[in-house]
Amino acid sequence: MPSSLIADFTKETDIEVIYSTFESNEEMYAKLKLLSKNSGYDLVFPSSYYINKMVKDGMLQKLDHAKLTNLHQIPTHLLNKEFDPQNQYSLPYIYGLTGIGINAEEIDPSKITSWADLWKPEYKGKVLLTSDAREVFHIALLLNGKSPNTTKELEIKQAYEKLVKLMPNVLVFNSDSPEVPYVQGEVALGMIWNGSAYLGNKENSNIQFIYPKEGAIFWMDNYAIPKKAKNVEGAYQFIDFLLRPENAKIVIERMGFSMPNEGVKHLLAPEMVNNPVLFPPAEEVEKGIMQGDVGRAVDIYEKYWNKLKTN
Repeated sequence: MPSSLIADFTKETDIEVIYSTFESNEEMYAKLKLLSKNSGYDLVFPSSYYINKMVKDGMLQKLDHAKLTNLHQIPTHLLNKEFDPQNQYSLPYIYGLTGIGINAEEIDPSKITSWADLWKPEYKGKVLLTSDAREVFHIALLLNGKSPNTTKELEIKQAYEKLVKLMPNVLVFNSDSPEVPYVQGEVALGMIWNGSAYLGNKENSNIQFIYPKEGAIFWMDNYAIPKKAKNVEGAYQFIDFLLRPENAKIVIERMGFSMPNEGVKHLLAPEMVNNPVLFPPAEEVEKGIMQGDVGRAVDIYEKYWNKLKTN
């Protein structure tokens, strides 16, 4: 979140915003659970596959769409998704795809076409994975011919075993600023969000983004208001503020991620609008698989995730 936008919001509304980040949905969920009696947060930004889980656990309140004068800016094709029919509890904030990042100075981009390329022995100690259990298991399940949203322990275990074979290649897990290790030459390839790749390329033109042939991971981060939020009206004001096209423009330019906003493309430079990394092609979005709620199987993922990271 650009700090200048937060400052502008405070200047306009006199509402002070205390902004904190989390490296994974699991961390965000655990933090809110600890604060269950008094959330401490008025607005959160969970990924789609955590919305349904948080609703089931009574952690989110229903949204009053009438309070959002800029709701019409969100494209209808990104609303009413399976994880939250009629967007009763959430609205899309940013979206994108997780694909393969490479440093073209070290690796010929034409040689990287598949998630399976991360396993090649010549990339020992050169790979970055996001610090996100579901994303990392997603690619192994996909390569194993299984659903990335499986709840079967055997299939998750088999994905874990495949990932164990990848670990000699893995140098770092990073979901904070994943473009930085690429830019600094610490890693040569691996997982990366399209927006992070866009930012990395601005600093180092050798940083490139590849859509794997099996499909990238389609994700969406969402606005949601915790059940125990104290300043609910302030949360609605902040959502509506971010939905203004001129503010969406700032988010896109500074963060490198697409905001679902009908009016923003008219404000952006043509080279940004036509950039296939910043605004993924429709066919890649269609090919990408969105992560869904796996219910209690999240504990199975966490068990094998923890084993993997200590391997």
